[in-house]
Amino acid sequence: MSAASLNPAQLEAVHHLAGPCLVLAGAGSGKTRVITHKIARLLQHGLEPRQIAAITFTNKAAAEMRERAKGLVGPRAAKDLAISTFHALGVRMLRADGERLGLKPSFSILDSDDVLGVLRDAGGATDNKQARHWQWTISLWKNQGLDADGAEAAARDDDERVAARIMRRYEERLAAYQAVDFDDLIVLPLKLLERDAEARAKWQAAFGHVLVDEYQDTNAVQYELMKALVGTDGPRHRSGRFTAVGDDDQSIYGWRGATIDNLKRLPRDYPSLRVIPLEQNYRSTGSILRAANAVIAHNPKLFEKKLWSELGDGEPVRVIDCDGEEHEAERAVTRIQALRGQQGARFADVAVLYRANHQARAFEQKLRAAQIPYKVSGGQSWFDRAEIKDLCAWLRLLVNQDDDPAFLRAATTPKRGIGHQTLAALGEYAGKWRISMFEAIFAPGLPGVLKGKGLDALQHFAREVNELEHRARHTAGAEDAKALLLEWLKTLGYEQHLRDGEDSPKLAEARWSNVLDFVDWIARRCGGQLTQEAGTFESEKLTVLDVAQTISIIISLAERGDEQDVVTLSTLHAAKGLEWPHVVLAGVNEGLLPFRGADEEMTAERLEEERRLMYVGITRAQRTLTVSTLKRRKRGRETVAGVPSRFVVEMKLDEAVVKEDPRERLRRLREELAARGAAASPAAGR
Repeated sequence: MSAASLNPAQLEAVHHLAGPCLVLAGAGSGKTRVITHKIARLLQHGLEPRQIAAITFTNKAAAEMRERAKGLVGPRAAKDLAISTFHALGVRMLRADGERLGLKPSFSILDSDDVLGVLRDAGGATDNKQARHWQWTISLWKNQGLDADGAEAAARDDDERVAARIMRRYEERLAAYQAVDFDDLIVLPLKLLERDAEARAKWQAAFGHVLVDEYQDTNAVQYELMKALVGTDGPRHRSGRFTAVGDDDQSIYGWRGATIDNLKRLPRDYPSLRVIPLEQNYRSTGSILRAANAVIAHNPKLFEKKLWSELGDGEPVRVIDCDGEEHEAERAVTRIQALRGQQGARFADVAVLYRANHQARAFEQKLRAAQIPYKVSGGQSWFDRAEIKDLCAWLRLLVNQDDDPAFLRAATTPKRGIGHQTLAALGEYAGKWRISMFEAIFAPGLPGVLKGKGLDALQHFAREVNELEHRARHTAGAEDAKALLLEWLKTLGYEQHLRDGEDSPKLAEARWSNVLDFVDWIARRCGGQLTQEAGTFESEKLTVLDVAQTISIIISLAERGDEQDVVTLSTLHAAKGLEWPHVVLAGVNEGLLPFRGADEEMTAERLEEERRLMYVGITRAQRTLTVSTLKRRKRGRETVAGVPSRFVVEMKLDEAVVKEDPRERLRRLREELAARGAAASPAAGR
């Protein structure tokens, strides 16, 4: 393993194997490089690849880490490394040992929409808004390590007491369905390790070292899970075998349960903890880092750290004052055009970052008018829309009738007389005999458990699935496929289901339009037309079942897309972990950044997190950073005076920073170019 590319602090982090280690990885300081080199060092030290667990927060980060590890340790070793998200690790543990908690190995994992349906049923809610509120509240409780009893004890008002009662019913339904939600993938493995000494010994022995990326984003339950996996600090040789890599200055997810307290707890729980700061930044120029350091210096420090760079000062950070949102968007467009003209920048080199989603609208309008291509980062994928996921559930069930989550969604959307009590009885029976819920419908013993309308509704649904599967297997070509799918949707009554479920006819129509687009999308593939996502041409007509069998692959390709030359519009939260040569940080005003809703109190804790968000925004920029403020801004339907954010003052920029209106600068540059052109013309030489 070559370590020539590592600086002294990185080398220290890589070679510290004796005990617990916290790597304070400042923005752009090469944390992934440290993690992958440490994996290689652990292999040199004698660990097997399967004994090294590297935990990330996204599948994308896990894939990138595995790819980079492959370059250091080779494909075979990289393949066996336990690199995954917290939730994927939880799935692995529950598939192996969930029976100790009463879960069958083929338990179902409910997605957000599935959970919403169960909560609506559990609470008797008639609208998704109330159910979403329960979903959010219950998720926060679970991330704090609370069950229904704990939530009831912690409830602060009548609304929370109601939510706690709903949580109890929700947990009962999950147990009956042999299902878990996303939060359970952390909560239940922790429960397993805390209550089962044999399981705890097994999993602690399985991993010789655990590395946790983006440690500052962990919540209370994730911290306890890590602690249970690695053991507590002490004299034992195998205790405290972990490396946590994170940055207290980039902790920005408190609103979803992440807690910076986990960083405070580490030195207390692990007195032998080695803390190694990575302060050399490989991303940004000196002027950008000075602004970032100056802002974050106003927050209290857990650990001292100050970023520096060898990339030179670069251009000064610019602050521009704008009349309002439209003027701000115009100036951003002018900035993009100037960067392309003067510095040869690509559109993909530029990002416009903002605090709230609604700020994107003005930028979208002005970019369209200027014919500048763009993408909105963090926008909802077409395949994440509820109506598309409903239809995908049916297609998944046609292909794999053991897919219990698909079964639950298809059987209950639209409603067909299959209630939670029926599903609970079916789920209990399926769990007892270790078969899928669909297979259980045809089991000879089910009528002894279920009778009457519930059983009739299940059998009718199963016949519908089998009939559709038969027709899908024998229907090929675009026209026939489209006819089959439209007939199926009519039989389902799906259009009416959408109209009944929306208060707004316009929204219902938009959702139905998405469904028709999806039907056309499948039909085109059945017709053997060019599939732009795959970049291939299929001349042979495919059946609907053929397309259903490959739908997960098609969706993956469609979501991935090709790298495009487009400007990125993104919220600051969605921009974390990314970087661009040129960044415009927009709407840096009091009330927006730091964000403050109507009648909201700006506590010291909230202000500190907002300041960290500003720090994240600044440190996304590599070469140039433009910060724009508004003299007037919209607040609801009103226009109010804009006050520049306190963070602008905290950046301590030189008063001589250029604030020239880009329109004036462009006019002046055009005049200069015209003058040069005239001087160089033949007429000028005579």
